[in-house]
Amino acid sequence: MAQSDTVFSGKIPELYDRLMGPMLFQPYAADMVRRLGILRAGHVLETAAGTGILSRALAAALPELVAITATDLNQPMLDHAAVQPGAARIAWRQADAQALPFAAQMFDAVVCQFGVMFFPDKAAGYREAWRVLKPGGRFLFNVWSALVLSPIPQTVTDVVAAQFPADPPQFLARTPHGYNDIAAITKALGTAGFADVTSERRVERSHAASAHHAATAFCQGSPLRAEIAARDASRLQAVTEIAAQALTQKFGANAIEAPMEAIVFSATRPI
Repeated sequence: MAQSDTVFSGKIPELYDRLMGPMLFQPYAADMVRRLGILRAGHVLETAAGTGILSRALAAALPELVAITATDLNQPMLDHAAVQPGAARIAWRQADAQALPFAAQMFDAVVCQFGVMFFPDKAAGYREAWRVLKPGGRFLFNVWSALVLSPIPQTVTDVVAAQFPADPPQFLARTPHGYNDIAAITKALGTAGFADVTSERRVERSHAASAHHAATAFCQGSPLRAEIAARDASRLQAVTEIAAQALTQKFGANAIEAPMEAIVFSATRPI
């Protein structure tokens, strides 16, 4: 969620990393690593790296001959990412994915995990990825499918919205799950100069240690927190508990799981 205008500070990056990582991002990070598995040397750039969940997966899997640079607009996220186990070989740098501070044709691959939805100017983000890629280089990224295809965040959204019927928070539906038109994204990539654009819907399992962990992750460890606080900051914990109760009723109180769906895009800068 790196390009969001919500400022992460204090314990929020830690909550995001510890709770969101296992529940949502690690399965898709493993998928990204698999797709980049043929890379044996060169330089990979990650944009909108957040707390470095994909970055660390890349560092653990790719050979030492592959340099990894991870960027994000949000410095508190990077500060958290840089001190995590497995982060030492990664070069961390604050940067806007829509205006990258790198020379043209510098990278063999550009990856972005669940970040492009937050770019205010997505076309600029695509153009920048194309610009910094070497000819023949790959741009690999994913976005969430419609919210209805991910029952855990759908449940949280419905419950939180019901607490503020006059002005329901819709962050999850509007932003993380609001950019998934395959035809439009494919066209935008082509306009940016990419070729061989492919897309694949991929279903994984979302896991949380408990219903309460899942509710806390979304209500307090994501920008949904700011939307709740803007309506009534004093109710943040109470709304979190209501969301946890709803998740418990639907999935159980202890370890919970449900399907989730994302769309993985791959595109190439022509030689």
